[in-house]
Amino acid sequence: MVILQTKNLCHDFSGMKVLSQVNLEILQGERHAVIGPNGAGKTTLFNVITGTYHAKGGSVQFKGADVTRTEPYQLSRMGMGRSFQITSIFLRQSAFQNIRLAVLSRRKIRYNLFKPIDSINIITNETEQILRQINLYDERNVPASTLSYGKQRSIELGMAIATQPDLLMFDEPTAGMSKEETHNAVRLIRRLTEGKTMVIVEHDMEVVFSLADRITVLHHGEILLTGKPEEIKNDRRVRSAYLGDSEV
Repeated sequence: MVILQTKNLCHDFSGMKVLSQVNLEILQGERHAVIGPNGAGKTTLFNVITGTYHAKGGSVQFKGADVTRTEPYQLSRMGMGRSFQITSIFLRQSAFQNIRLAVLSRRKIRYNLFKPIDSINIITNETEQILRQINLYDERNVPASTLSYGKQRSIELGMAIATQPDLLMFDEPTAGMSKEETHNAVRLIRRLTEGKTMVIVEHDMEVVFSLADRITVLHHGEILLTGKPEEIKNDRRVRSAYLGDSEV
């Protein structure tokens, strides 16, 4: 079943074409990566799908509904969760407070001391469960600003998971990480997205081939190829456009 689809998607900036007739299909339950050289249009495609930009042509469909001109907060309510290329957590808040905000947002309630104790306990338990999933339970009360960059990105992943989306959109989740942090992030993403639908835009090929069930290659704003990791690795056009001649 197709959960996300773009049809003849086009976008430009002041007449400079960035996306041209992009037809992308994301299957429910798959982990799908979008790759391409710098300037290929990856981030623009991501931003059009998630509502940051409105397409100049074509359409975006999510769960069978046309969402081409839908705002990001509306897409979130419809079940599309996302992370950002640059971490967007609340640095002055603790890991617990960041995750709790996402839990409260999904439940469409505001936290206050006058809520019934059962409701508060449910929110706390759910928040702590997510903190355990992202391996930050022991640091739940630590201000996010004092945590390592990798752990800050883990908080962001946890916030995305907390909204219980039908589709997770990750924009270069390992950008700026050390090698060790990247390996930890890959293990975390693999565990958090087991059985879920994910689209990841990523420049690190080791990350891509570790996570993706299928890969789409963008080149000059157009889809060059979509296929399984082995197909992508072995395709001469892809190697020429992006991977180069060396083995991956």
